[in-house]
Amino acid sequence: MRSNRIGLSAVAVLSAAALFLTGCSQGGDQAATAANEVAADRTPSSGQTEPSEKPSAKEKETEEVVLEPGDNSDEVRELQARLVQVEHLKAVPNGNYGPATEGAVAEYQAAQKLEVTGIVTTSTWKKLTSQTKAPTRDELFPKKQVLGHGDNSDQVRELQARLKQLGHFKDKPTGFYGDVTLTSVKAYQQAAGLEVTGTVFEDTWEKLKSQTRTPTQDELKPPVELPTVDASKADLDDRCLTGRVLCISKTSKKLAWVIDGKVHKLLDVRFGAKGYETREGVFSVYWKSRDHVSTLYDSAMPFAMFFDGGQAVHYSENFAQNGYTGGSYGCVNVRDYEGIKWLFDNQVKTGDKVVIHW
Repeated sequence: MRSNRIGLSAVAVLSAAALFLTGCSQGGDQAATAANEVAADRTPSSGQTEPSEKPSAKEKETEEVVLEPGDNSDEVRELQARLVQVEHLKAVPNGNYGPATEGAVAEYQAAQKLEVTGIVTTSTWKKLTSQTKAPTRDELFPKKQVLGHGDNSDQVRELQARLKQLGHFKDKPTGFYGDVTLTSVKAYQQAAGLEVTGTVFEDTWEKLKSQTRTPTQDELKPPVELPTVDASKADLDDRCLTGRVLCISKTSKKLAWVIDGKVHKLLDVRFGAKGYETREGVFSVYWKSRDHVSTLYDSAMPFAMFFDGGQAVHYSENFAQNGYTGGSYGCVNVRDYEGIKWLFDNQVKTGDKVVIHW
């Protein structure tokens, strides 16, 4: 049972329920947890502390929650600034303990061989403060951010299109601010004589707009040239011949991306293992989750496209490595990373049909 949390300062820390993520994943994809839990009896401070020693059994019993997902405070801002120092967080501090901060905490815990929870306990905080310095005011309250790593919006698409005009972004705009966009922003900031951060602050955005024109609709969303695939290998069901369809055959173990009867992508797939069979029938994509993680099976489900309850089409590293020796917990596994990424980013929309058949 979780013990009561302790505060960092006179400012109280707000609590909120952690996010609940549903889903299934492939067998053998369970994420590894870190080594034995450690503890500390020191509350967080603004200064640097000495490296922690191995805790005693008594100290382990007094492990406390310091900060957790849902919190919004200056203490969270300090946590984020310290995570930036150790290069586990790319976003600028904003005081909100959201998914990006939770993921950064989990990565830090894994790197330090602490229990991986995404929640800041006394042991995590003591270790982090021992490896970082007290953040400056500029680190805690940086310039006003316009866009940053992890954002997903039409404004990010505009940013990418403007960077492309200047030769700093090579790909087609996607609207997602990932590592490629961050690197492109850094290159632009370097060329423009701005502080190189990889984050778009007001000065970066205003300078970029002054050096570029408003992107056209074709620049923002370039027409996608669809390849045509030999339909004889697709094993199409009659229900797949109209509209936009993920047509999935259990017989051929193939997923075909079909638009008005024409096959534009063909991918190998595998299905649920015995006792976890993938359901058959006609469904529709009701939710897309790019970096989904199944809490039920503790494993990653990149490019997840959910079609029925917790069952989804998604990339499976286990399938890519081990082939058909094994199976999922009901999901449709894809082993072609670039193929499923292309479908997720450029093709499949919420509401598109899914047909699973023999």
